[in-house]
Amino acid sequence: MLTTLNTAYTDTSAADLAWALGREPLPALATLDLELDGNKLQLRLLGASHQVLLEEERGLCSETVACIPGSSTPLPLGVAKRVNDWEYEFAARVEVLSPGSFAGRAQELLALVSDHPQGLVGVFPGSPHAFTALLAQRHEGQVHWRTWHAYPQDGQLVVTRTKVGTRRRTAR
Repeated sequence: MLTTLNTAYTDTSAADLAWALGREPLPALATLDLELDGNKLQLRLLGASHQVLLEEERGLCSETVACIPGSSTPLPLGVAKRVNDWEYEFAARVEVLSPGSFAGRAQELLALVSDHPQGLVGVFPGSPHAFTALLAQRHEGQVHWRTWHAYPQDGQLVVTRTKVGTRRRTAR
């Protein structure tokens, strides 16, 4: 699903992004509710980037990647944590691209996510290549999502990948 976000950037560079796990739902500019094999997943576009809420019988898992006032947790390269009965894995990287490469990559991602039934992309006013995109799927008993945060003024594309699955219990 493609939407135009009626707001200006609140995070203006990749360096402004922070990561948080377990935050309450923040005000969203656009949402996409999904049902993935009994798991409720909500993809949320914020004025300051994204939030994903995963809910199932074991509880709620909330991931936020955004410009978070007062946050002391910058965007990590990787995280592996236990959240309730889940194993949570997060990875992030920043791609720096030339203007021509950035435009091509942006068009490719916008087409991929906006046409996908489990994708949500929001384009910010002022540049066709300023966007935040989220794409979710369920694979082998785990919920996965990827996100892309585009900063055309710097030629930066922040790419994140998250995987949440049930913790394996060992027999005694």
